[in-house]
Amino acid sequence: RNPLNDFRNNPLLENATISLLVKDLATGTVVCDYQSSKSVVPASTMKLVTTATALEKLGADFRFKTRLEIIGKLGPDGVLNGDLKIRGGGDPTLGSEKLGDSTFLYKWVDAVKGFGIRKVTGRIIADASLFDGEGVNPKWSWEDIGNYYAPGIYGLSYCDNTYRLVLKTGPIGSVPVILRIVPTIPTLQIDNQLKSAAISFDSAYFYGAPRSNNRSVTGLVPANRSEFITKGDIPNPGLLLAQHFKQMLQERGVQISGIASDIVDSNLPGELVYTHESPLLSEIVNEVNVHSNNHFAEHVFKYLALQNAPVATNKNAVNMIKSYWKGKGLSVNQLFQQDGSGLAESNAVSASFFVELLSYMRTKSVSGDMFYKSLPVAGENGTLKSFLSKTPLQGKVHAKSGTISRVKSYAGYVDVKGKSYAFAILVNNANGSSKAVTQKIESFLVQLFATTK
Repeated sequence: RNPLNDFRNNPLLENATISLLVKDLATGTVVCDYQSSKSVVPASTMKLVTTATALEKLGADFRFKTRLEIIGKLGPDGVLNGDLKIRGGGDPTLGSEKLGDSTFLYKWVDAVKGFGIRKVTGRIIADASLFDGEGVNPKWSWEDIGNYYAPGIYGLSYCDNTYRLVLKTGPIGSVPVILRIVPTIPTLQIDNQLKSAAISFDSAYFYGAPRSNNRSVTGLVPANRSEFITKGDIPNPGLLLAQHFKQMLQERGVQISGIASDIVDSNLPGELVYTHESPLLSEIVNEVNVHSNNHFAEHVFKYLALQNAPVATNKNAVNMIKSYWKGKGLSVNQLFQQDGSGLAESNAVSASFFVELLSYMRTKSVSGDMFYKSLPVAGENGTLKSFLSKTPLQGKVHAKSGTISRVKSYAGYVDVKGKSYAFAILVNNANGSSKAVTQKIESFLVQLFATTK
């Protein structure tokens, strides 16, 4: 039996577009190839491109930096005649539940008081201007925008840019009652079009433009729950951070006369009060790849634009990434990248490009070992916890998965029989469920490596 023929000729995949390549890393020998130069939608396997480029350009020890600055004059009496600014550095971990220092605001207050500031006559300013003001990627779908997994991406982010809508649901067909929003966002207005239903999962979707305080939420949530939580994106996370910072300063004895604001009068640096550093990029990359964190991935992606351009835009990030890998000899004519996470359905990548990237990172990159270890392990953790579980390949595959509507993909490494392989399997438009496609990919890999000498 030929594993490739069994795979591509299966009725489930007869109308699918497939790009597939498996290569021996030591010899460069192609083990299996099917339309490997064809570019197809990759979904979250796009994160491999983002994280590999970041490790190459920024280094595993890179940290995002957020700076507190004073704009004005600090008198000997501790009165700052001016503003206190939070200058965003693109850090996605501020207030994050996933990674970072949960007590960071206390340290910021201590730094301000330690600097001698007792009163601020001006504002607390949130400066997110390191990134452009676009917020969400224009290539994302309207169904995704406004939801926690596709939050706005800003130069100053907070709490994973995510709020929780806590609901009390009633009988089937009734409209749930909104109990509270966590964290509290006083100006947020939610048009509640939800219905309680006989389901056990969250099928609610938020809709709303970037920075807009008007959100609508539609769909279904489980009936008869005393509390049920669904999540949306914070419209203006920088401003919310400034508001919380102001409140905490006041609670701990620093008087603030002005408002919390996201209006930046000047981009010129002020006098530095304190620098907050994020966790290491290696830790951030691990979170991106193991748990497929879109929020972290998009911040890393957008920050890469600043390596070749003065303004962090999506276009500049794409240009930087393609230029870098073209310089390494990779087939960038097979890379059509629109974002850092893979949410955009207009992304397209070939299996060949992925295998070239994976081969470079494993055999040439100084960050190769860190990149390899950042990938989830089949049958053991992250998004691959159930993939290849209880098969001969459990624990022997380090890879990234990708799933959106009509897309299922995997790319990474297989280590068996004393050899290492790079592989990529991307499937678009199969005649069945995502789960069914996953099972066929699992079967193919098990058969292939059972017959490989």
